[in-house]
Amino acid sequence: MTSMSIQITAAARQRMQTFMSAHPQAAGVRFGVRKTGCSGYAYMVEIADSIAANDQVIEQDGVKLVIDEKSLPLVDGTEIDFARQGLNSSFVFRNPNVTGECGCGESFTINPAA
Repeated sequence: MTSMSIQITAAARQRMQTFMSAHPQAAGVRFGVRKTGCSGYAYMVEIADSIAANDQVIEQDGVKLVIDEKSLPLVDGTEIDFARQGLNSSFVFRNPNVTGECGCGESFTINPAA
C-alpha cells in the first residue's frame, strides 16, 4: 500500500491521548470522512473499537490513527490540529485535497479526480 502523509499536531495528539485514556480497550482513533452536509463530506474522529482488514493504521507519537480504505485518498496530506476558541474546542483539519467548503463550515468538497 502507498505511504500516507498525515500529520498530528501536539495539541491534537494530546486530545487523542485523552480520548484513548478514557477507552483503554480501544484499538486506536478512527479518522476519516463520511458523506454529509451541503458540500459532500465531513470529517469524523472517533474511538476505533477494532481494525478492519482494509483499514490502514498510521502510528505517530504514540497515537494510532485508523483510516478506512475509502477515506484514504480523501485525507492524504491532512494536518490534524486541535484548537480552542473561547468556550469551544474542536479538531481543525488542513487538507490539501479540499477544493471547496460549504458556508456553514460543516462539510467540504474534493476534486472528483481525487
